[in-house]
Amino acid sequence: MQNSITDRAQIDLANWRTRPHSSWAFHNAAELVPTATIRGARLQESAACELGDFADIEVDDLERRSRRLREFLVENHSDAFVVMRGGEFIAEWCADHNDAAKPHLVFSVSKSITGLLAGVLVGNGKLSLDAVAGDYVPEAVGSAYGDVPVRDLLNMQVSIDFDEIYLDRNGAFDRYRRAMLWNPEHKDEPTPDLKSFLCTLPKASHPHGTRHVYRSPNTDMAALVIERAAGERFAELLSRLLWQPMGAHNDAQITVDRAGNPRASGGISMTARDLARIGELVRLGGRGVVPADWVASLWQGGDRAIWAAGDQADCLPTGSYRNYWYETGTGELAAMGIHGQWLWIDPKTETVIVRQSAENEPINEAMDQVMIKLMKKVSAFRPNVR
Repeated sequence: MQNSITDRAQIDLANWRTRPHSSWAFHNAAELVPTATIRGARLQESAACELGDFADIEVDDLERRSRRLREFLVENHSDAFVVMRGGEFIAEWCADHNDAAKPHLVFSVSKSITGLLAGVLVGNGKLSLDAVAGDYVPEAVGSAYGDVPVRDLLNMQVSIDFDEIYLDRNGAFDRYRRAMLWNPEHKDEPTPDLKSFLCTLPKASHPHGTRHVYRSPNTDMAALVIERAAGERFAELLSRLLWQPMGAHNDAQITVDRAGNPRASGGISMTARDLARIGELVRLGGRGVVPADWVASLWQGGDRAIWAAGDQADCLPTGSYRNYWYETGTGELAAMGIHGQWLWIDPKTETVIVRQSAENEPINEAMDQVMIKLMKKVSAFRPNVR
């Protein structure tokens, strides 16, 4: 962990998402990117528990070597690991370099949280799934988003000509990252704000609603739609309608651009325990905070044929996708983010699992399969009762 003035001075927008800097940067994003506060209930946390018997669960690593869970977490750049069962925290681990009380970037798990907020607005009549994004954000008319139904926006079924290339440094994805203030500026190319950038993205040749194409800008546009529909800024909405009512103990954060546009596709930071509380909220059907029918729709999943032909089907071959949540096809729900962020909900065992990490590669499909097996094994595990 970078803990000296000299170490901190070496971290900038060019390297903050690479190791070893990411171990510090992922729970100090507010020092690097403008950030808005999502106010929680500000309650005192109970004392941390231990991994206990969970520490010795045998799991396979990328090389198919058997590792105890504790060893796996250390060796694979994990920052925090939390297991909740029946609404109680029963196992917990935190890396030596990590501060469990500080919010940690959850990257694309932010999308799933945005999906819950959209559900609240649909439930109170502020947002219509049948409206098009351009009805709420007229500036988007003429772009890929001008005529996309909100339903397709939330399901990643937007017809958009844009490539999701996380390590891009000169193309459209780099311009996207510069617009959100996550990448260094190019001296010879002024960068627009995030909303202006989104409104330049062109439509692809296929119709909306026909293909699952995972593209992060879709959720940033959804956040703008949400803001316009409610007449309130995203961070304030999330705090008032979700974060405080569900009993989040701690403040969360979301990165914003120079104009205050929220980076809802990947810019939310929170503690591992509060992320587990999101999972428990979903496991229990929304608990009156998110409409029960909205949460039920997540468990039902999305169009399986569209998913099977889409660009993420290899991750969950029997699964589907709906409102920014992954339905596994084997009875669980998941939210996932790059660099190894996971939220796993297993209703059969009443288990919610969170992993926060700082893996060096943004995407590692083989590691995704390792993590799915690990989550299933941890969910099924019954510790000895002493």
